[in-house]
Amino acid sequence: QVQLVESGGGLVQAGGSLRLSCTAPGRIFSSSAMGWFRQVPGKEREFVAAISRLVYNTNYADSVKGRFTISRDNAKNTVSLQMGSLKPEDTAVYYCAADRNSGDTGTSRATDAYDQWGQGTQVTVSS
Repeated sequence: QVQLVESGGGLVQAGGSLRLSCTAPGRIFSSSAMGWFRQVPGKEREFVAAISRLVYNTNYADSVKGRFTISRDNAKNTVSLQMGSLKPEDTAVYYCAADRNSGDTGTSRATDAYDQWGQGTQVTVSS
């Protein structure tokens, strides 16, 4: 019963770029702030970026600020993460998530704020 579906993961060399996308049912996407998280083996899930439901406010983790850009296309029910200047430490499984309770401007960094999750897509950055 997967509701959110990520795509675009793969292998890239350090310094390169990669674009991730996530689609969701319209009933979820239109009512939700959207976020990206990542996780590596043995570590807790880490916030990466979020974008609000209505005014496209954004929030980024310090580790990716200036390198990653989150965007959304409400007509296509898609949220994207454009990743540039990639580093080996960016290697992780990346997950998209929907937060239906953040209001018009919220961009929560908390994992437990998000109601729906995708299954993840692997990003590997080689040195």
